[in-house]
Amino acid sequence: MKTAFLIAAPMSGSGKTTIARGLMALFTRQGLTVQPFKCGPDYIDTKFHEAVCGRPSVNLDTFMASPEHVREVFARYGGRSATLGGVAHYIPDVCIVEGMMGLYDGYDRERGSSYEIALTLGLPVVLVVDAKSAAYSMAALLSGFIYFRPGVVGIIYNKVSSPRHEALLRQVCDDLGIPCLGCIPKNAALEQSSRYLGLDFSQESDTEALVNLLAEHIDIEKLLLLTSRVDDSERNNALPTSADKHTERNHDLPTSVLVARNAESFSFIYAETLDRLGDVRFFDPETDIPSFGGVSLLYLPGGYPEKHLEALASNEACREAIRAYAERGGRIVAECGGMMYLCRSIITDELRYPMCGILPYDISARREDRRLSLGYRRFTLDGREYRGHEFHYTQFRGETPPSVVQVYDALGRPVATPIFHYKNVLASYTHLYELPLNF
Repeated sequence: MKTAFLIAAPMSGSGKTTIARGLMALFTRQGLTVQPFKCGPDYIDTKFHEAVCGRPSVNLDTFMASPEHVREVFARYGGRSATLGGVAHYIPDVCIVEGMMGLYDGYDRERGSSYEIALTLGLPVVLVVDAKSAAYSMAALLSGFIYFRPGVVGIIYNKVSSPRHEALLRQVCDDLGIPCLGCIPKNAALEQSSRYLGLDFSQESDTEALVNLLAEHIDIEKLLLLTSRVDDSERNNALPTSADKHTERNHDLPTSVLVARNAESFSFIYAETLDRLGDVRFFDPETDIPSFGGVSLLYLPGGYPEKHLEALASNEACREAIRAYAERGGRIVAECGGMMYLCRSIITDELRYPMCGILPYDISARREDRRLSLGYRRFTLDGREYRGHEFHYTQFRGETPPSVVQVYDALGRPVATPIFHYKNVLASYTHLYELPLNF
């Protein structure tokens, strides 16, 4: 890679997601190969990244994975070519890592934060700042972010109201001795609708207008100069290759993995998870009837099945095939939406929709029962610790079912999230970074 940097912000809602996506699209349209990354356990921003870059966006997380693994993943995806849809995509020119929340916000002070990712990877930080309600007071805010920890190399101001406002903000950077990389005016192209904790990836955004806006108002040459890297090919070559690493880590990989995938119902899948699984084929539970010949693992990832209940319930043949596979001892890992699909039913304000019926529980998606369950999770199963993340609004109807193991949050406090183990089915609301393959 020729250049690499992390885009962060003082707090959520500053515009880093939109600006990160816009820069990815801008560099791609300039003919550069861009490898996107996302800090934390986010599935939705990564879909925007892949749409504009043509390469899978890769999650980097220092709670769910070790620093060594994060470095290995970054070097591997940032230093290799890729083929998607039969089209070759070459070794990246630019690696862009989109941060999460505020720069120093982690599960324990700055542990697990975007800053820890930047520190782990030796990445310069470009700070996106919402400037709509301040002028020279920005000096106090920015001096804290610049001097609290080293690493911030430039500032991009967002929601700048006028040329006069821009002049005052640039003066702040001059006085602090930090480069101002751009001042983005208030513009409808930067406004994104929200759904749950992420963006609505079911809607197309005005990428063209966004790219033009950033090209006009960001000093791209200065950005690339500040974030250019020395040639690190020797360091990358010294790391284990993808094949070596996966062979060492997954010597008991299933020979054939069937994965449920749909634009929304079953869409929350880490790129690294698919790489680990190896021989993978996909099916859509809304429309397909799966064949389990030669299949050694069925993976049902999370998503928003509650938005497509009529289609899922109507495909009775698919539900019956999955139930029969489970009852004869087929191995299944189901996460969040996938776990919901294995339950007896999902209930909305209007109807009760039958699901696979493998787990004897009902899930409520009724408005009166909606409650956010959010946070990192970890548990030990068969002597091995697994880590992941929980995020959902649906809840079990009635009392929370019993769990086969105790689940804890990032700080080691017990939480009520249940883990289900029925025959060879392992299911939970928790999205796991590394799937259990022997249970």
